[in-house]
Amino acid sequence: MLETSARLLKLLSLLQSHRDWSGPELSSRLGVSTRTIRNDVERLRSLGYPVHATPGVAGGYRLGAGAALPPLLLDDEEAVAVAVGLGRAAGGGVQGIEESSVRALAKLEQVLPSRLRRRVSALNAYTVQIPGRVPSVAPEVLTTIANAARDHERLRFDYTGHDGTATAREAEPYRLAHRRGRWYLVAYDIERRDWRTFRVDRIRPRTPGGPRFTPRELPGDGDVGAYVERGLNTAMWRYRGTVLLHAPAEDVRHLPLGLEIEPVDEATCRIRIGADDLNGMAVWIGLIGVDFEVLDPPELAEAVLRMSDRYRRAAERAAGRAVSER
Repeated sequence: MLETSARLLKLLSLLQSHRDWSGPELSSRLGVSTRTIRNDVERLRSLGYPVHATPGVAGGYRLGAGAALPPLLLDDEEAVAVAVGLGRAAGGGVQGIEESSVRALAKLEQVLPSRLRRRVSALNAYTVQIPGRVPSVAPEVLTTIANAARDHERLRFDYTGHDGTATAREAEPYRLAHRRGRWYLVAYDIERRDWRTFRVDRIRPRTPGGPRFTPRELPGDGDVGAYVERGLNTAMWRYRGTVLLHAPAEDVRHLPLGLEIEPVDEATCRIRIGADDLNGMAVWIGLIGVDFEVLDPPELAEAVLRMSDRYRRAAERAAGRAVSER
């Protein structure tokens, strides 16, 4: 049987790792009577841990939120994961989080066992974090959006578009997504009656918020990450184009295109792409490695023609030098 202090730590660890525990479950795990469990729960409460108890057959114990943050128990893998996460967060992305992350990491490393401290130190020493030039987001903006999504309340905000134009928007927030240092909001735009992906650093929430709403189903298979990727590959860019690939959809799905591939027939498929530069878009299409047709816009077809002429001239010069060197 575990001694009282060790048993309390084990009980606390169980309560932190599971939403609900019945008295008999805890009794079985710790090898003590349910009466001892009740006494131990009272001891935890006296130490500031808000353990809630629900009577009845379906009742049990749950660790709730209190007025102050009590000490947390982490196993080895959890401690390493938190330490590494804090180290990455210290690199920025959210306004004001760098200093807080460094302080929290210093506290955690101070109490880590030497074996875990070595693992964390190795990860930090041999991992290079390349800072991105992306605008940071205020924590209160993220929490405002997250709370509105959780409570199913419409979000009213001012939004600055890609061209610098500011508009007033009202949307039903669905999920926040983080990608390559940027935060994005996936939401249903009320005025436009369609789903949109918004950059959070361009959002300025208004108060008060809007009325409650019934959540909608995200288009497609419900994969938020895939939806954001598709949106970023088209809507966020200055130029957008449609290209017909002369290859079956199955032959190009394995490529890291990050795009939605639409089969046309057994021999062709269609993709929609975006970029801030037409010449760059023309080069990117060529890198796919299959024949293609530009369906729109005409400016993209002209950029492809310019690139093909440039490559042809380069090949002719190379061939001319080869002949002269013989």
